[in-house]
Amino acid sequence: MSIFDILGGEFIEVIEWVDDGRDTMVSRFDTVGRAIKYGAKLTVREGQAAVFVHEGQLADVFGPGLYLLETNNLPVLTRLQHWDHGFRSPFKSEVYFVDKTRFTDLKWGTRNPIIARDPEFGPVRLRAYGTYSMRVTDPARFMSEIVGTDGDFTRDEIAFQIRNVIVQEFSRAIASSGIPVLDMAANTDQLARLVAKAIAPVIDSYGIALPEFWIENVSLPAEVEAMLDKRTSMGIVGDLDRFGQYAASEAMLAAAQNQGGAGASFGAAMGAAMGATMRGPWGAVPQQAAQQPAAQPAQSTPPPLPGKPVETVWHIAIGGQALGPFGRGHLGRLIADGSFARDTLVWTPGQDGWLPAEEIDELAQLFTMMPPPLPNA
Repeated sequence: MSIFDILGGEFIEVIEWVDDGRDTMVSRFDTVGRAIKYGAKLTVREGQAAVFVHEGQLADVFGPGLYLLETNNLPVLTRLQHWDHGFRSPFKSEVYFVDKTRFTDLKWGTRNPIIARDPEFGPVRLRAYGTYSMRVTDPARFMSEIVGTDGDFTRDEIAFQIRNVIVQEFSRAIASSGIPVLDMAANTDQLARLVAKAIAPVIDSYGIALPEFWIENVSLPAEVEAMLDKRTSMGIVGDLDRFGQYAASEAMLAAAQNQGGAGASFGAAMGAAMGATMRGPWGAVPQQAAQQPAAQPAQSTPPPLPGKPVETVWHIAIGGQALGPFGRGHLGRLIADGSFARDTLVWTPGQDGWLPAEEIDELAQLFTMMPPPLPNA
C-alpha cells in the first residue's frame, strides 16, 4: 500500500489508495495532524470505495472515479458541518478505502462433528469442509457493522465469524435436507445451495455477500467408514460358498507356484486330493458333474430292509423329562414295572403335540393285553 503525491505542506491535496496486499479489506488514509484542502483530488479506482467519517459519524461514500472535494461532492459532510454558504477552508475527516473486489479461496469446516439422523444408519456424526468467496457489497454498512475504527482490517478478521455462520446453517440444512449419508457425495451442490440461501440474510446484514459457496466433502468418522468398507466388500463378494472355493483355488495356485520345495509339495498334494475327490470308480467325473456342489454326506443309519414295515418309536414324559425313543415292546416292559401308565404323555414324529398314551390306539392295546396279576400264594 502506498500514498501518492501529498502536496501543500500540512494540507492534503491528493487522496488515493494503492493496495499492494491480497488480504486487506479496509485501509485508513493517513490524515493524522493534517487537514484536507478544499478542492483536493480524490481518486477511487475500480474495485474500491472511499468512505468519509467526520467526527465519528459516517458521511459520504464515493465509488470509482476522480472527484474534486467541494460542497457539491460532499453533501452529507456539508450538512454535518452546517456549511450553508459553502466553504473554502481545509477540513478534517477520516477517509477509509474499502476493497470491493472478490476475496477467493476462503476455507470453512466443521471443528466438531455434527450429529444428524440418517434414514438408514440412524444417528451419525458428520464432518464437512469447503471453500467460498467473499466481497463487500455495502461499504457504509460494512464500516458501521464490522470495521468500526479499525485502520487496517483484513479478511481474516471476518472469516472466523463467517465460518461460524456457515457451520450453524450447514447443521440445520443437514438436519432438514433428508438426504441419506450415502447420497450426500452426489448432492453436495444441492446442499451448498441450501446453505448459501440460509446464510444470505445474515451475511447481507454485514454489508458483504458470498458469490460462491462450495461443499467439497462430507465425511463420516473413521470407524464408521471402516464398517461401510466391510459392508461394501461383502456386497462385492456375493455368494460366500463360491468365494470360498475361489479363495481355496487361488491359495493352491500360489502355493504351487512357490519356488520352495514345501510350497510345491503342498500344491501337488492339494491338487492330488482335489483330483481324487472328483474321480469315481469308472474314471474322471464329467465336467458338468464336477461343477455341481458337493453332495451331502450319507446318513450313518442304513435304510430299512425291503418288505419290512418300519416300527413306530415313541418319546415319553416321565418326571418332567422326555425319554426315548422306545419301541412298542420296550413300552410293554415299562408298563410291567409301573414306569408307564395310561396317563403318561407320549409323542412320535408326525404327531400334533403330546397326548396321553390311552388316546393312542396302538398304545392303548398294551394296557388290555397285559395278563392279570397272579393270585396270592
